[in-house]
Amino acid sequence: MGATYNPWQGCHKVSPACKFCYMFRDKQRYGQDPNVVVRSSPATFNKPLVWAKNREKYGHIKRVFTCSWSDFFIEEADPWRDEAWDIIRRTPELTYQILTKRPERIGWIPNGIQNVWLGISAENQEWLYKRLFDFLAYTYRATSFLSVEPMLGFVDIRECRSNIDWVIAGCESGPNARPTNIEWVRDLKNQCQRYGIPFFLKQLMVNGKLTETPELDGKRYVEFP
Repeated sequence: MGATYNPWQGCHKVSPACKFCYMFRDKQRYGQDPNVVVRSSPATFNKPLVWAKNREKYGHIKRVFTCSWSDFFIEEADPWRDEAWDIIRRTPELTYQILTKRPERIGWIPNGIQNVWLGISAENQEWLYKRLFDFLAYTYRATSFLSVEPMLGFVDIRECRSNIDWVIAGCESGPNARPTNIEWVRDLKNQCQRYGIPFFLKQLMVNGKLTETPELDGKRYVEFP
């Protein structure tokens, strides 16, 4: 099973995928400014240490999605990132999935850290090109993945197929969600099969209803590297 780790919260919109970001919607509902990046409470910041220490209670946690309410490499978090890296280093039994829209700011991954999957988000071909080459400089250091969610256009992965270990795809959710063409999804799935890359179809609108891990052409795709 998985968990979510948010050492800091708040973000800034940087591309079309961010237009209807759930974090902005939720923060505003709580009366908070989503554009203000703040460090989380000590209990939240140090939560993985609790998970690791209490394996009898939390041993089912294997994968940890990191910064669902921010970006791990956002500039405002620079003073706190070394502490987060240290927590990641001290909890090798957990695998941290770090997804970013800011690969140009990755900078470095500390030596000795092996329990990170590093990914970029790209909603269409234009944004894959914009983020890909900064990202490729780090793919040798970690399991690397591509998240095409929300999928807002066709994506061709030929140029990065040898550097990507996993592909996730899904439609947008929430109010005003923009549609995802099923042919974009099908084509991406076919590319992954052609190149031997695990494919995870996270969600789609099926008969007007948001459906998690739906079938595509009679099969569910919940593959992992």
